[in-house]
Amino acid sequence: MSRPYFILSPCGTSLLTNGTGPDLRKIINLHSNAISEQAVVTASPHDHRLIRDHLAAVERKIAAADVACAKEFSAELNGILSLYDGVIEGRQGDFQQLLCTDTWLGEEAAKLVRQWLTGKGFVADLRRQSDLRTVDVASFQVALSDLVTWCDEVVDGCRKSHRVVFNLTGGFKSIQGFLQTLAQFYADETIYIFETGNELLRLPRLPLQMSADETVRQHLSAFRRLALGLKVEPALIENIPETLLIRSDDQVCLSPWGDLVWAQTKKTLYASEVFSPDVVTELLVLGKDFNKSVAGLKANRILIINERIDDLILFLEKKKTGKAEPHNPASLDFKKLSGSPKPPSTHECDAWADQDAKRLYGHFDEGGRFSLDCLGKHLK
Repeated sequence: MSRPYFILSPCGTSLLTNGTGPDLRKIINLHSNAISEQAVVTASPHDHRLIRDHLAAVERKIAAADVACAKEFSAELNGILSLYDGVIEGRQGDFQQLLCTDTWLGEEAAKLVRQWLTGKGFVADLRRQSDLRTVDVASFQVALSDLVTWCDEVVDGCRKSHRVVFNLTGGFKSIQGFLQTLAQFYADETIYIFETGNELLRLPRLPLQMSADETVRQHLSAFRRLALGLKVEPALIENIPETLLIRSDDQVCLSPWGDLVWAQTKKTLYASEVFSPDVVTELLVLGKDFNKSVAGLKANRILIINERIDDLILFLEKKKTGKAEPHNPASLDFKKLSGSPKPPSTHECDAWADQDAKRLYGHFDEGGRFSLDCLGKHLK
């Protein structure tokens, strides 16, 4: 039995502008980057009334649309329905993931697409991507980096149970190009509507491999700090390609491409060996018996150990500044031990909770550094 689809469809505002007169189209485009409805009301109550009336009219039109009409009204629906050859019966088990800009009109248009899909029995989710607006390049870059993280954490996991399809028929060109690149790593195939407007173009995933692995290996401590949002000394990044970095004043962070490179190479690297934290921070070290306690672990567990070490680095770095809440997610759960059940360890944090449920144990040394003593069983 074939896997159900997970279809990611970026949404634009073509549903609102198709078939409209030049005056209304101009008004819609004028307010296309407004982050909220109130912003449009403030800018022009007259324009807001016209847009509100138009939204109501489009909602009535799309609600009454059959498959053929829906394909004409919406570029996003055209791609989805063309993938089904216009036959949606038996496809309601597929998951429709809509992605819209961080704007009022972008979200309103995507809601109408979702409304049509749910009305036909589909499960449809709408993700309004924070900062995804074309008025500010810096914020737009942040949004793209967030998309990489989301794809890596959510979409990639869906490939185990679904056939992931990126439907790039709709949406804005500024996001389509980036999603086209992401598709080569997170989608099984990408679909477009050919220029004729009714033929589907299907592009399978290519067997690509990141060629930047060696760059990450050579600058691993820098990539680890950048991925954690920590400051990096200039000397550590001077040989990292500029396309992987964003510089703003005296701040440096990974660019969306840098995030993609890190997300793709980290999994392999982190599964190969336990990396020492002392090249990333002066606040955390591995105790003399730690490596012995993790010897023989499977690759997927070594990956988790490295990720948990990163969580612990961020926890200690933020704790040191005192300016923010310590990074202590449920997956880490750093806390003091009750009594002294496992000397010299005074604290514990989670390694993993499934299967044999292990903990990481450690203590603060005389210099104030946290020393990871060992990986061990949960203390009852």
